Amino acid sequence: MALDIDFVRSQFPAFSDPALQGQAFFENAGGSYTCGAVIDRLTRFYTSRKVQPYSAYEASRLGGEEMDEARVRMAAILGVEGDELSFGPSTTQNVYVLSQAFGQMLKAGEAIIVTNQDHEANTGPWRRLAERGIEVREWQIDPETGILDPQDLEGLLDEKVRLVCFPHCSNVVGHINPVTEITALAHAAGAFVCVDGVSYAPHGFADVGALGPDIYLFSSYKTYGPHQGLMVIRRSLGELLPNQGHFFNGDKLYKRFTPAGEDHAQQAACAGMADYIDALYDHHFAAPATGAAKGHAVHDLMRDHETGLLTQVLSALGGRNSVRVLGPMEAGVRAPTVAMALNRPAAPVAAELAKHGIMTGGGDFYAMRALDAMGIDPVKEGVLRLSFTHYTSQAEIDQLLEALDHIL
Repeated sequence: MALDIDFVRSQFPAFSDPALQGQAFFENAGGSYTCGAVIDRLTRFYTSRKVQPYSAYEASRLGGEEMDEARVRMAAILGVEGDELSFGPSTTQNVYVLSQAFGQMLKAGEAIIVTNQDHEANTGPWRRLAERGIEVREWQIDPETGILDPQDLEGLLDEKVRLVCFPHCSNVVGHINPVTEITALAHAAGAFVCVDGVSYAPHGFADVGALGPDIYLFSSYKTYGPHQGLMVIRRSLGELLPNQGHFFNGDKLYKRFTPAGEDHAQQAACAGMADYIDALYDHHFAAPATGAAKGHAVHDLMRDHETGLLTQVLSALGGRNSVRVLGPMEAGVRAPTVAMALNRPAAPVAAELAKHGIMTGGGDFYAMRALDAMGIDPVKEGVLRLSFTHYTSQAEIDQLLEALDHIL
């Protein structure tokens, strides 16, 4: 079944905003448009529920119920229990809190593994544990392809390793890492697994329960929602790590690693992401389904649509000698996040594209370690990144390719 792109775009107010007409959005890896269901819920909360939640009076009771609804419904889509999902201010902050918890649990001489493919949010805080005597081992990408080889990970694993951190998908390389295979390798060695899903989640929510990692993180502002960080921590690990929240919240798994507490309105608005998944499912399918099954079906619709468009982009770029596309050239094994090293600095090229109605960016995108490893100067050169998602239309792809022809 093909994704009904007209229906999809009707769910996003941005596409009918006069200020955005004629412009094609290709910086989705930095943050997506917000779907109408999220905007409606956020507006309602700020208008009618902006009180301390969970009290007996109606506005408070309804506010608390909406917050709980967001957790329960999003957890179901992700294939985990409701209290295994936490809401924090951002993924960067969530990783930092987790690193503090691991820092308290691990002993000097024990080891963790990080990669140089990651966004800095899922590598920097873990690397700082070296200051506590924790050994930090780096799983390195292939400098030509930017890909992580699981066989290289095997050579780093031993009885000292307690944690393996890697991205589901790099925000510059685009290759989709085999999470289940990597998780199995780490678990067999006795290590926990933390997966940064920020760059993958916009292209379909993962069934975290089926994939198997102990921690899975992503940002709702990149999945059509408000500015929050969503964090799955499976119970076996969450109850083992030291509590980072208030002492009286130590018995609540979803509060143990959000010391600042959740943003009430934004958490409640995240239920709008579940509304959107439901709307897509109901529009395309007739059979009733669970939250996880709806997530699977919608994930596949999104990926099929994106893969078709991505094939066109990669084909157009593949024949250009002045362009080095990072990551694989096969659309089926990567996300539609296409970073390119050019024969000139990338930021001015992005500025030129803006004159043609193409909204994109050039720079390092907080992936300086990956760019360095691939021989690209992140400061002087950077990369031009074209990132889109399932709501991108064929007309926008045509507009992009025409603009690239003109500028490149």
